[in-house]
Amino acid sequence: MAETQGPEVKLPDPVEMSRAMARIAERSQRLVTEFLSQQATDGMRGPSDPFNIGQAFLEMTAKMMTDPTKMVQAQMSLWHDYMTLWQRTTQRLLGQESDPMIAPAKDDKRFKDAAWDENTLFDYIKQSYLLTARWLQGTVKSVDGLDEKSAKKVDFYTRQFVDAMAPSNFVVTNPEVLRTTVESGGENLVKGLENMLKDLERGKGQLRISMTDYDAFKVGKNIAVTPGKVIYQNDLIQVIQYNPTTEQVYKRPLMIVPPWINKFYILDLREKNSFLKWAVDQGFTVFVMSWVNPDERLAAKTFEDYMLEGPLATLDVIKKATGEDEVSAIGYCLGGTLLASTLAYMANKGDDRIKSATFFTTMTDFTEAGELSVFIDEEQISMLEEKMNKTGYLDGSQMATTFNLLRANDLIWSFVVNNYLLGKDPFPFDLLYWNSDSTRMPAAMHSFYLRNMYQKNLLIKAGGITLNGVPIDLTSIKTPSYFVSAREDHIAPWISTYAATQIFSGPVKFVLSASGHIAGIINPPAANKYCYWTNPKTPKSPDAFLQGATQNPGSWWTDWSKWAIKPAADKVAARVPGTGALPAIEDAPGSYAQVRIT
Repeated sequence: MAETQGPEVKLPDPVEMSRAMARIAERSQRLVTEFLSQQATDGMRGPSDPFNIGQAFLEMTAKMMTDPTKMVQAQMSLWHDYMTLWQRTTQRLLGQESDPMIAPAKDDKRFKDAAWDENTLFDYIKQSYLLTARWLQGTVKSVDGLDEKSAKKVDFYTRQFVDAMAPSNFVVTNPEVLRTTVESGGENLVKGLENMLKDLERGKGQLRISMTDYDAFKVGKNIAVTPGKVIYQNDLIQVIQYNPTTEQVYKRPLMIVPPWINKFYILDLREKNSFLKWAVDQGFTVFVMSWVNPDERLAAKTFEDYMLEGPLATLDVIKKATGEDEVSAIGYCLGGTLLASTLAYMANKGDDRIKSATFFTTMTDFTEAGELSVFIDEEQISMLEEKMNKTGYLDGSQMATTFNLLRANDLIWSFVVNNYLLGKDPFPFDLLYWNSDSTRMPAAMHSFYLRNMYQKNLLIKAGGITLNGVPIDLTSIKTPSYFVSAREDHIAPWISTYAATQIFSGPVKFVLSASGHIAGIINPPAANKYCYWTNPKTPKSPDAFLQGATQNPGSWWTDWSKWAIKPAADKVAARVPGTGALPAIEDAPGSYAQVRIT
């Protein structure tokens, strides 16, 4: 009987290993010294429970203890599952067939290695974890009597704990890591430790997990490269006008209001997936606002300032550059919330320059704010305000961490395994480069946004918010509007964005794209990916909308262009940026977009 050969064990070079460990020791000592120095300077002034998690779990425990029978039943159910799993595992060990008790979700990438299914031990570890995770999350969800906010917080942080404890995140319970460790003689772990130290150095003592090869991209060189010119700038924005690619263009220009959390070039990553280039190729004269990456000098800038110096200033710029009063407008996420506020402000003023408005994944009603609401309570907002009052802004890394927690397995733990356990360098990926290019939030603006919209939901109340002396009423918006949202969006849940269809007074079209907050929007027709749902009606219920919707293959971009082109059908000679009343200041993407803080 032939013996089964295991993987060849590679012995590490002792000289190279010694050098590597010396480098690690030196860098570790420096990091510890810097950390201790920072603590001595800053002090441990923050609260011991900054996310106010403890109180939520204390409340859950108290409610749980009032019904001990329910807890015993849950424990018995878990014990029964474990016994059944052990019986089936024993059958496999004896060479018999046995169906799995539980399987990971189809999109769960943690257990893609074949050994998780083929090796009985690892299959047992996997199923044991999945059963425990299901039991733990199900148990906390079944607790009666919790208020909604506490229930959401408990559920969210229970999932964070469950994700962190996955066997794939540990050397001895991840078959791919074990195999790599044996084959490389442990070099993967040494390289992983060096990667972790590098990330700690980059984060100045805080772990900033590298998600991509940051040296592989440079804004304006191989990312954000659609040709254009910056033709205007103020404290908050640069306005970019893009070079035409057609001899004639639609008479009505297109103004794009991107979010100021992250940068505008999510719409211009590469030529093949650039919405900006695609819109230019359709014949639009495209103007985009590139927001500044603020520092302490802009601490007092308000949401009102963002409206006055953002879209309202850009409308004046477009008039000077093209001679046109009428424009079509697009707002993305937070930029869409600002656009809606601006439209209500303009309606009050009798200003109808924006003739059509498109909203990408935009929330106006924050009643169902999704999992981001976990981070919005009085304790956490007060903590953020205390930090912002000291610096004048909210550091971009804090926003990035929040968003990453919404998809921890994809945006945190997968990189822990790849970078630190497997010792691999992260793959160059334009989207993740953009995602890491974080931006700061001015203190006054961000506090206003969190309190008045997320916490108090005043934007949907007539007169609930006043901007530049004008009480805002979204029901006054009569502008034809096109809403596109994403079915798997964790940041702006589509059932929340759909609410605007019942608020605006003008004609509204709602389109639901497949995928998430970014991939559902940045989905060029040439990629032939995903799908989208349309419905000529906008019933009160989002579920009713989807039930009556038609599924269409591919990208919603083509549907939008048909909607947007109709009112802008008249054409004029192509407009070249910098040749009109506003001379070019610099080439796109401009200097504001190139300020990187990480």
